[in-house]
Amino acid sequence: MEKRLKYWLPPIAWMIMLFIFSSRQSIAVTHEFTSDFIIFKTLHIIEYAMLFFLVFRATFNTGKKPLRNQLLQALIISVAYSVFDEYHQTFTPTRSGSPRDIFIDLIGISGMYLYIKLHLDKLRRFLS
Repeated sequence: MEKRLKYWLPPIAWMIMLFIFSSRQSIAVTHEFTSDFIIFKTLHIIEYAMLFFLVFRATFNTGKKPLRNQLLQALIISVAYSVFDEYHQTFTPTRSGSPRDIFIDLIGISGMYLYIKLHLDKLRRFLS
């Protein structure tokens, strides 16, 4: 149980943080649409790449399934959370859920998926 908690607490905490951020009303950083769009969509990519990494780390250390299944499980959980988060934003004033944002989240998820798949041996020390 302690091992599961050690590895699953970080992705759950990350999901809670994402939930809290997406519960806040829209803000602008630069007050220029294009710059704000680039900043916030880049954050989407980074946030969901990190979510995938944390979920994969948990599946990698707590499961006995083949690597392919661990990656798939992390992929499913990350994408499902992205869909849930966008749906949740439809209930937040000044926010809207967007299929475009799910696609942008998928860029981060897919990028981390590929990075892990190509560099697993180098990442092993970060996974434990």
